[in-house]
Amino acid sequence: MELRQLEYFVAVAEERHFTRAAARMHVAQSGLSSSIRSLERELGARLFVRNTRSVHLTDEGHALLTEARHTLANVSAAKDAVAAVQGLLRGTLTVGTLQCLGAVNLTAILARFHASHPGVELRLRQGGSTDLIERVRAGDLDLAFVSMPFDEGAASGVTLTPLTAEPMMLACGPTHPLRDRDAVDLRELCEETFVDFYPGWVTRDVVDQAMAAAHVERRVAFEVNDVHWLLDLVGYGLGVAVVPEVFSHKKTAARFIRLAAAPTWHIAIATGTGRHPSAAATALLARDDVKPTP
Repeated sequence: MELRQLEYFVAVAEERHFTRAAARMHVAQSGLSSSIRSLERELGARLFVRNTRSVHLTDEGHALLTEARHTLANVSAAKDAVAAVQGLLRGTLTVGTLQCLGAVNLTAILARFHASHPGVELRLRQGGSTDLIERVRAGDLDLAFVSMPFDEGAASGVTLTPLTAEPMMLACGPTHPLRDRDAVDLRELCEETFVDFYPGWVTRDVVDQAMAAAHVERRVAFEVNDVHWLLDLVGYGLGVAVVPEVFSHKKTAARFIRLAAAPTWHIAIATGTGRHPSAAATALLARDDVKPTP
């Protein structure tokens, strides 16, 4: 098995098309197809189901894809490590992040890192924690800034390093009866209509658990995947939300009230377990501005 075969295989798996994969790899389609057939013969298994419009991975192909990505990432990390010894830092660093990270100013961190290491190509991917953790596990991301998952099993194959934490607050509209309160108990929210993120988002899981512990059955009428949508809905009085404190710094009509026995929102850095990080990832993780808050 050759590295080039694995590169071709990953390209076909991601493009789901031999012609597009060949163009991406700058190789003739016949050569790429021949390489894939050779790989299938060597493994004794079909890796793709082919039809006239697209190709799809078989179960064997899915199994190989994860390991192929890990192998190629390790090879890239080895090359970068040699370059780092020679005083060079190069390669690609792909970082995942949530929309808001509280005390962590990722934009400033990446800007300072780029100024120190201009030879590293930075890539940024945004998403929810569940998706980001899965992409770190699969090797699509070098690391990601995520909410700590409530279910530890959801982070299997991923190492989570706690970074910072902050309390969650109640967000309500500017005319809501609770708007001028100093603090609110979760049990006072049993009759409220809620705005929240989709089920499976970690912040949603944290709030669901806190509400269940307070014996509150809540009605989530508005489900969104964007912070600004959530705050707009709250600001127009369509519902209330329990959100991380950092949301209170956004420009919004919503009011924010402290919660008694507030649930806590935890931010962590996710990296692949058992994989040697690239030199660029190691350099980013070594920075003082991405160290855990005491």
